[in-house]
Amino acid sequence: ATPNQKLDIFEFVYFSRPDSMIMDRRVYEVRKNLGIELAKEYPVKADVVIPVPDSAVPAATGYSMESKIPLELGLIKNRYVGRTFIMPDPRLRDRGIKMKLNTIPEVVKGKKVILVDDSIVRGNTTKKLIRLVRDAGAKEVHLLISSPPVRFPDFYGIDTPVQKDLIGANKSVKEIEKFTGADSLYYLSYRGLIKATGLTEDVFCTSCFSGNYPIDIGDNKKNIKYKT
Repeated sequence: ATPNQKLDIFEFVYFSRPDSMIMDRRVYEVRKNLGIELAKEYPVKADVVIPVPDSAVPAATGYSMESKIPLELGLIKNRYVGRTFIMPDPRLRDRGIKMKLNTIPEVVKGKKVILVDDSIVRGNTTKKLIRLVRDAGAKEVHLLISSPPVRFPDFYGIDTPVQKDLIGANKSVKEIEKFTGADSLYYLSYRGLIKATGLTEDVFCTSCFSGNYPIDIGDNKKNIKYKT
C-alpha cells in the first residue's frame, strides 16, 4: 500500500457487494450503520420503510431498526436488468427502469412510506420510483438517501455523468424534492457518512461528495464548479 492510497467511499455506499470486507469492515454492516445514522438525523413519521433493491436494503434495515418502523420489501427487482445509472443512453436507462422494478401494492396502499435509496445521480430514476410507489396507492412518499448529495463527477474509470448532469450539483435539496415528487427528501450528512464507516475521513476518497480529489485531475478542473 502506498502512503497516499485512498478508498473510494462509494464502495461502501453502493458499488461493493454487501458481503465484502473492506478495511476490516463488512460492507453490509457499514450500510446498515448508514441507515441508523439517517434515522438519527431524520426521524420521519411513517407506517413502513421500503428499500430500493438491492443496494439500499441494508440501509433501510438500519433505518427500520433505529426508528422502530417496520421494514417491508414493497419493491421487487427484476434480476435480469443491470444497473441503470451507468447505462450510456437515456432511452436505455428509461427502458431499464421500467423493466427493473415492480411494486407490491398491498404493502404500500394507504400507507405513509419511507423510501430508502443509497444515492441520487441524475434524478430521473428516482422520479419514476416515486411515481411507481404513488401509483400503487401510497398516501405519502418520504425519500431518504443514505449518502450526501452527489455533486462532483468521478474521473477514475467509473462512468458517472459530467457535473452538469448531476442533479445534486445543480439543484438544492428542496428543488430535488420537488423534481422527484417526494413529500420530503433528506440526505445523510457528510459527518454521518464518515461516522457510519467507523474509520477516519483521511483514508477515503470522497470526491463525488466533497470535490476533493486525491490526485491532480488535470484538464478536468476547468469543467468543475464549486458552490461558494
